[in-house]
Amino acid sequence: MSTHQLPQTEERRAATGRAHGKVIVLGEHAVVYGAPALALPVPALECRATVRLLDRPDPGPLLIRRAVSPACGPAEPAEEGAPEELRLLVDAFARRAGLPAAPDVEVLIESRVPPARGLGSSAATARALVHALDALFATGLGDRELFDLVQVAEQSAHGLASGIDALATGSDRPVLLANGWTSAPPVGAACQVVVADSGGGPGTRRAVAMLRAAFTRAPARRAAFLDRSAKLVGAALDDLAHGRLADLGRRLTDYHRLLAGLGLTTDRTEALTRSALAGGALGAKMSGGGLGGCVIALTATRDEADAVAGLLAREHGVPTWTVPVAKGAGHGGF
Repeated sequence: MSTHQLPQTEERRAATGRAHGKVIVLGEHAVVYGAPALALPVPALECRATVRLLDRPDPGPLLIRRAVSPACGPAEPAEEGAPEELRLLVDAFARRAGLPAAPDVEVLIESRVPPARGLGSSAATARALVHALDALFATGLGDRELFDLVQVAEQSAHGLASGIDALATGSDRPVLLANGWTSAPPVGAACQVVVADSGGGPGTRRAVAMLRAAFTRAPARRAAFLDRSAKLVGAALDDLAHGRLADLGRRLTDYHRLLAGLGLTTDRTEALTRSALAGGALGAKMSGGGLGGCVIALTATRDEADAVAGLLAREHGVPTWTVPVAKGAGHGGF
């Protein structure tokens, strides 16, 4: 492992990395136990991390400035309390880069990914930061190395992270994680996914811990959930590949009912799901960790997506984003 010297020229004293949000289409919670899951990138929810080298004679703790939007406003310095997951990530990067110690840097995070919604806020932040560090120190990280570094932060943030967020926040196609392998599944017909923010939630870590405790008390319940999840995801992937959007929509709604049976939905996400279906969506479900967070709805056309999004905004006052899913062949990952 080579040792990198700190960049000396002014133009190399700062670098920026980018990532984006994501939603889980199917397979949430099951994926942390090794079952397959499908995620979709949300490019409109961009996250940028800018890393700037400092010249402090006595380097202190990692400096974080953060601007979380929807509209990125001024970021206030936060010299204490940098998240543990980001400190661990910077330490891990320093070891990978062969640096004698963690670099003395200031990090500006500008994110349009609302936190604690199942939209991949922590993974997007970590991925953007790794890209920025990689650019600043010219380490030339490969996809697998980048993923592993993001997972350092994700495991710290969530306690048990499948890796699907770390992948989807850097992808431009749907991402399937199955049996430890990643791929972009084939899409037989273009479609649209409306993402609606219910306005809050306790975060993925709490939901994962709650479900883990319940499964520890009732192992048979976990087995039944994982079996049902795998069957729904498998059927949905076949529907997606063959362009059977109405059938795919029904799989989404069925998965919502599966998660509701585990106590992961709320009155708010149930209401959003009902409204989306009443407004013409082919299927709708909660997405992510649950106990709040987001609801997604599938439509065939952009006009139909706009109608569903408009209805949810009018009836529930929620922000929405629409993600187009293009028709295309699948390909492998790592």
